[in-house]
Amino acid sequence: MAASQAFKKGFMEAGPVLLEPIALIKVNVPDSYTGDVMGDLNKRRGRVLGMNPVPGGRQIIEANVPMMSLHGYCTDLRSMTGGRGEFEYEFERYEQAPSEIQEAQVKERAAKVAESNVDA
Repeated sequence: MAASQAFKKGFMEAGPVLLEPIALIKVNVPDSYTGDVMGDLNKRRGRVLGMNPVPGGRQIIEANVPMMSLHGYCTDLRSMTGGRGEFEYEFERYEQAPSEIQEAQVKERAAKVAESNVDA
């Protein structure tokens, strides 16, 4: 019991932060959809790193985007580009999550712990 209490006290004094996985995404779209795609990536808390033109009137947009924001991106991209956009992504690193997301996750987990204590 003493070890458990010591761990909890030490953990909270250390000032823990929540990290989220960040992906490097490469979106290949026709030139006419570049602005829409960049706006959508910004809305998903993405940071556009650059654009590279490719033959055939297309652009490859590179950005860092939180992986949780990529849920459903395939469908959204296809809708936005009339099925002419493609993307690929890979894990790149972890970054500290914004404070509002950290607070929401802490509240959600605290509610689950409280609920499991009531059921016991």
